Amino acid sequence: MVSQKVTIKNRKGLHMRPVTQMCQEAAKYESIITFTAGNKTVNAKSLLNVLSAKVQYGDEIEFVCEGSDEKEALREMVQIISQGLGEEIE
Repeated sequence: MVSQKVTIKNRKGLHMRPVTQMCQEAAKYESIITFTAGNKTVNAKSLLNVLSAKVQYGDEIEFVCEGSDEKEALREMVQIISQGLGEEIE
């Protein structure tokens, strides 16, 4: 199991378009990928679960990956969040 925190840089937070991209990327990995936002832990592969977390600009989330490709999965999830998921970032 590996984990890392990352701050949301998207001005509009995690809304439908970036969440769709994030879930599609997470689905490429065999590992279980979750993240914690505040006191809520959600499955990063589930569009509805991620949207229900209501992650906003400036929020810090912590990804946890567990499985055969956990290191690659964590590296990719942190990277795409850091790059803004195709959205405008600050």
